[in-house]
Formats: sequence, structure tokens, C-alpha cells
Amino acid sequence: MVCPYDWSVPGGVQAQVEGLAAALQRTRVSVVVVAPATNRAGVRPAHDFEFVGVGKSVSVAANGSRAPVAPTPAAVARTVRALRHLHADVVHVHEPLVPGPSLAAMIAGPRPMLATFHRAGSDALYRAEGLALRVVAHRLDACVAVSDAARETAAEVLGDDVSAMPVIPNGVDLQKYLHTMTLVTAAESGAAPARAPSEPLTIAFVGRHEERKGLVVLLEAFERLRLDSTSPSLRAVRLEIIGAGPATTQLKARFGGDEAIVWLGVVDDLEKARRLASADVFVAPSLGGESFGVVLLEAMAAGTPVIASDLPGYRMAAGDAACFVPVGDAVALASQLGALLADPHERARLAALARERVKEYSFETIAERYVSMYASLAGDRSA
Repeated sequence: MVCPYDWSVPGGVQAQVEGLAAALQRTRVSVVVVAPATNRAGVRPAHDFEFVGVGKSVSVAANGSRAPVAPTPAAVARTVRALRHLHADVVHVHEPLVPGPSLAAMIAGPRPMLATFHRAGSDALYRAEGLALRVVAHRLDACVAVSDAARETAAEVLGDDVSAMPVIPNGVDLQKYLHTMTLVTAAESGAAPARAPSEPLTIAFVGRHEERKGLVVLLEAFERLRLDSTSPSLRAVRLEIIGAGPATTQLKARFGGDEAIVWLGVVDDLEKARRLASADVFVAPSLGGESFGVVLLEAMAAGTPVIASDLPGYRMAAGDAACFVPVGDAVALASQLGALLADPHERARLAALARERVKEYSFETIAERYVSMYASLAGDRSA
């Protein structure tokens, strides 16, 4: 399995590769992950699968964010050499158009080869790259997209030949949130204490502090919610912000004086799960460029009701188990927040729907679908 992004840097694709590889390993599929790793000491524990690092990364602008990629000749050569040495039954490449290990695998790696497309939204450079690479795209024996939006993007850059690829969504590690679901069940049965009357309601945000994640929209909505509300509980509401990024300093300069906003920075997975579990509402205010909504699934797995921007990838992930607001509309977001925070019965209804829906996205379920494709590709090779 080839990941284009630095394994020692937290990221959505890296987390998906890691979660899928671990789930596959539990189904007795032997997995080797090949990826850049600048800080080998910072590489996350590799569960039971093998990890092969192919070099350091550099941060480049991509799709409204920054991506840690390794497009150097050395990383490319190490990737191809590693893949040929492994003699794998199937090479599974994530984001095959990203320069570095993934693109090298697509152009020169052994086959059969399966590609998973994650990106939603293209720019002129990405379209130009796709046009140039159409001549080698035939080396992909099968393709998958994580959402309809990702499939549309892939078809836009590679042509109609990939427009019929199946969608296999991203996954979530339900075991990580099992303790949360246990707490929710205990609370519903009366075994856990109810919220203290003096305890403030809490809104949670998780994401990188950059324009496309829409954090400024949430901060403006939060400010409006508390200023316009006549309810004491809404005026006392708290916002917990998990993450960091290039916009952190600017956002803190504007909103940092508000003591009701808690800037938690980057936290580990267990702390993130705990914060999501304790929140009353989770908000994903992204402005675009979201092929799927893994962070929504994480909140849903923690039993937390979700409000999200009305983006196709987010709707695919959450369905009717979330509330949606127009993209970039702080007024609409403040109104929806006020309504949901004031209605504990609606929050409980959404949480119940979310816990049921998220079962479809467990890594074990996603792994089963990939195993079927691997078996078909490996069978074609042996035939």
C-alpha cells in the first residue's frame, strides 16, 4: 500500500491508510505500507503491518492546504525498488497523481495495481498533470473513489475512462470510540449522572486552521450566538477548538480575548475522542475541498450531534444524521447552533441516528470491500 504523504505528519489520507492497513492485517491480509517519513522517531506505531520509509518530505501548497510530499528522485527510486522487492499480489496506491511515491508507483510499479482517489476539487495545475498522465493511467487495473465528489474530480483530470469507478468510502476506527458509546449507553440507562445545571454547553471543532476549513465562520457564528441569545445557557456556551495551522495566530489575535473559546491545539487521538464525547455539538464549517467527512464520522462515533456545511462529501458521510447549513453563512450557522443547543431531545435523536449510521463506515466493513477487489485482481494475475 503506497501513501504519498509523510507518515510522521498527521493527515487525513495517512490516517485512512493506517486504519485500513490495520483492519486488513486483522483479516489475515499481509500489508506493507510504503511512504515518506521525515521524522522516523515520530512515525506512529505500525500495528502489525510493516512500514517502509522512502525519504523525507517537503511541504507544498495543494487544494487550499499544505501537503507533505516527497517528489525527489531518491524517494521515487526507493519506492520503485521497494515495490519490486516485495513481490506483492496487489499494489494499492492512494492518490496516484501526487508526485513522489504514489505517482512513481503508478508509472513504474509492478502490477496488478489498484488506485484510490481521495481528492475533491481540482485546479489548473492538477488538471494539466492529469492530462499529461492519461497515457499511463491504463496501468491502473482498478480504481476506487472515496466519494462521488472524488470520483468527479478524478474523471475531470483523467477523462471519462475512470468516471464509472466504484465508491468505497473512508472509514473510522469504531473501537477507538467504544468507550464513548459505552458512556452514552450508561447515561441513557440512568447509570451516569446527568449534566450539572451550572455546567456550560460545549461546541467542538476539529481541524487545521486554514481558510478552507471555515473556522472563522464558526468563530463569527459563536460570537453572534452569544450576543443575540436571551437564554442564559446559550450565553454561557463554550467553544473548544482542536488543531492548529497557518491561520492560528491571526484568529487568536481577533478572537483570543474571549474566555469562552478554549484553544486546545493539537491533541492525541484519545484526547480528541474524549473531547468529542463530552461535547454537546460538533461543527464542521468547511468552505470546500472536502471529498468526504471523516471528522464527521468521528464525532458521530462519539455520539455527538453534528452541524456541517452543506457539501456533497459531508452529506454522503452523515446523511440524515446531521444538520446542514449553507457554506460560509455565519448567520445561518449561529441560528442552527442556537436551535440545536436549546433542544436536548433533538440532540439525542441525532446522536442515536449517528451511532447507527456510523457502523456502515467501520474500517472492518471497508476492508471487506477492498479484500474482494484484491482477490479479483490477484486472481486475474494468476490466470
